[in-house]
Amino acid sequence: MDDIRGARPVPRARASALLLGAALLLAACSSGGGGGGGDGDGGGNLGARITQQPKSADPFWVNPDGTAARQVAAYVKAGRKTEARQIRKIAEQPTGEWIGPENPEQEARGFTEAAEQSDRTALLVLYNIPQRDCGRYSQGGAADGNAYRAWIGAVARGIGDRAATVVLEPDAVLHLVDGCTPAQFHEERYDLLKGAVTKLTSLKNTKVYLDAGNAGWGRPDQIFQPLRRAGIDQADGFSVNVANFYSTQDSLAYGKQLSAKVDGKHFVIDTSRNGNGPYAQGDPAERWCNPPGRALGEPPTTRTADPLVDAYLWVKRPGESDGTCKGGPKAGDWWASYALALARNSE
Repeated sequence: MDDIRGARPVPRARASALLLGAALLLAACSSGGGGGGGDGDGGGNLGARITQQPKSADPFWVNPDGTAARQVAAYVKAGRKTEARQIRKIAEQPTGEWIGPENPEQEARGFTEAAEQSDRTALLVLYNIPQRDCGRYSQGGAADGNAYRAWIGAVARGIGDRAATVVLEPDAVLHLVDGCTPAQFHEERYDLLKGAVTKLTSLKNTKVYLDAGNAGWGRPDQIFQPLRRAGIDQADGFSVNVANFYSTQDSLAYGKQLSAKVDGKHFVIDTSRNGNGPYAQGDPAERWCNPPGRALGEPPTTRTADPLVDAYLWVKRPGESDGTCKGGPKAGDWWASYALALARNSE
């Protein structure tokens, strides 16, 4: 079965809840508005040298203190300039910030405040639906419906009136359709998703894209009605290929077929790791999990190949593991050697 499976599990904040906002604001203030930077071998805080991409092409915020940025700094400190240059390909692109379960309001506020300081839009990923990932590598999620509603409310308070683009619940609708999520949870999940869409779209400057699977699954006839029940009519659009490897061309075709069935809704494509397309060897049930030979895809941008596509995004952070397969660490953990391979293969 072809689904996301590699999405980040119970996301973890990179700073304490009390210090997150301040830390990100300091990082944002220290980053420039250009797009580049050297190897950072002149000393100083390399993370502060991670700069924003030009807003005209890419309005999304680059976290100057993200995991990839810290890896660049570590390589520079060790004198490994070649590796630092490769990982910089990841560090200088905006990637999704996956909001964790414990301090959602503080994290959402910290990321959106830092983005605002850089005159950019925060890209947030919400992945906390109860019975998440059907007990697989990224299992978990909120304890129950009430806990999820409270979590969404906290995220919304954290965002406030600041600019944010939200990718909502990777695989949540797909797993209602493909038989992965038990039937007794279906009605509640529809209600939770629709409530989340309503809450988030009520915010002044937030766009919401409800996840809609990928081209490998590719059954628009089966998923468009569930998307309607989950609130797609009220959302700004849907997302495809999150944490997967299908080509931009195939993802575009799938998205356009689906868009035609949901009143022409726009969509976004996760291009983070689709540079070489999907992996076609080994166990079909595990091809999605840390496949070798993959490459970074098109950089994030709002300049896309079709007016229905609002953006190419790096929703999944390149370099984070899909799970404990093929020698990888647990889902969501940084895997430096895999990140290097993605970057080298994109040349």
